Amino acid sequence: MIVQIIPIGLNKEEISTLPDFPFKYSVHENMPIPQHAHHIFRRQYDASKIVRYCAQYRKNNNLVLGIVSVDIYVRGMNFLFGLAIPALKTAVISLHRLGSANLRLYQSRVVKEAVHEIGHLLGLEHCPRRTCVMHFSNTLADTDRKGEWYCPECETKIREIFPYRK
Repeated sequence: MIVQIIPIGLNKEEISTLPDFPFKYSVHENMPIPQHAHHIFRRQYDASKIVRYCAQYRKNNNLVLGIVSVDIYVRGMNFLFGLAIPALKTAVISLHRLGSANLRLYQSRVVKEAVHEIGHLLGLEHCPRRTCVMHFSNTLADTDRKGEWYCPECETKIREIFPYRK
């Protein structure tokens, strides 16, 4: 099992600054943003529609992670850093609110959100430990506080089903 990363509507600079993820992955060609996911009044994209769009590219028993630069939401939330739909084995993260002039900080945030959503695809829920990557992030400060990997308890739960770490 690997993670199929699907860039969606990313420009060359955004693609070139993506981090090296700490799990086995392949990168799909850059796909267009699904315009049916755009909410004209909110000026955001419906994350659940983007996840379903990405799911159609899933191969074998792999997981899929879409990466967009647009602002995403789901009903009831102002915005999201990411969304996973475990039944589809597919997730999406948005780079829109993760930006920083510091490339290392930006890439760390991208890794944290990717690893977090992959955790949901593997059945993990939010973790109460503030330093665990599975801790819920409501702000960038929350994201910056947590680590880039699972705490020992969360890692134990997924160790047998996810051959992580390259």
